[in-house]
Amino acid sequence: MKLYHGSNQAVEKPQIIAAVRGLDFGRGFYTTSNYEQAVRFTKNVVKRKKEGKCTVSVYNINEEDLFKNCSVMKFEKPNEEWLDFVSLNRRSAYNGKIYDVVIGPVANDTVYNVIDLYIDGTFSKDEAIKRLKVRDLYDQWTFCSEKSIDFLKFSNSEFV
Repeated sequence: MKLYHGSNQAVEKPQIIAAVRGLDFGRGFYTTSNYEQAVRFTKNVVKRKKEGKCTVSVYNINEEDLFKNCSVMKFEKPNEEWLDFVSLNRRSAYNGKIYDVVIGPVANDTVYNVIDLYIDGTFSKDEAIKRLKVRDLYDQWTFCSEKSIDFLKFSNSEFV
């Protein structure tokens, strides 16, 4: 399987870097199986950092080996469990089990608004989930441990 990482430079050796803000799945190296999602993300990174070139790094991964050797949390859709997990991570308040890999829907800009309105109490959990279910959400694969990073095999990078 191929996974993609959008950045302002090629990333041949993925690393887990402490985040400066709360991210969906916490601290980790974020990838996606959707090339277009990685392209959109790289454009945002270059715009935010005001340096580098829009670059998508491509990795190969053996899913069977990953799932056999790592602890994996997988969210199939934006449900109550996913909403709680993302909300806690966004507030840097998650203190549950730490997984090697977390897989699930990515919260894009529209979804961020729904989650923020849920966190501040404007939307109930049911209302937030209802609004999230109508969105076409791409996936993200977050590698949260050095053990899991070793399963990512760099293939190539390309400017977009």
